[in-house]
Amino acid sequence: MEYWHDLITEKSWKVLQQIKKEFDFILIGGWAVYLYTKALKSKDVDIVVNFETLNEIRKNHYLAKNDKLKKYEIKIDEIDVDIYVKNYSELPLPIEELEKNFNIVEGFKLVKPEILLILKQTAEVNRGNSEKGMKDKIDIINLLIKAEIDFDFYHKLIDKYNLKNYRNELIRVIKNFNLLDKINLNVKQYKPIKLRLLKELK
Repeated sequence: MEYWHDLITEKSWKVLQQIKKEFDFILIGGWAVYLYTKALKSKDVDIVVNFETLNEIRKNHYLAKNDKLKKYEIKIDEIDVDIYVKNYSELPLPIEELEKNFNIVEGFKLVKPEILLILKQTAEVNRGNSEKGMKDKIDIINLLIKAEIDFDFYHKLIDKYNLKNYRNELIRVIKNFNLLDKINLNVKQYKPIKLRLLKELK
């Protein structure tokens, strides 16, 4: 199953492989979800870097600053690479938390799935029922089903950073999820998964 056209996702994957050779980063966003779940691929690349790396990027790429969305941006082969940094970007969790909680998967540093889930929830709330918002919902469900979420750690994070409404927002997504064809499940198959997830969230 694909969400974006495979020509775009293949180009995006090649860009991700390219920048991995150029500089150090922590991967967030759709490609991080893909590497945990092997479900839907992404068309954009989202990364977290330190200021030293940001300066390295500036030397080799045209680096645009997006003050509205509090991120830096480069474009490689028509693929958008969004770059988040400490003391500038506005993520729901401090970047220090991301920097100390990551896993290595296929040679990439990925934020832990519980952190990725929180980041994806933020994107889903902001983007609603737009095309990207629908993809966020699918990514959230795929993470919950396939990425072995530690709900104790998840609750610890949302309590620590005053994100307690995220639990209810997650319940909303689980209960209302209807894009079952995108995760290769039917209503009957999804029902016990939904009940299990809701129970684990209590």
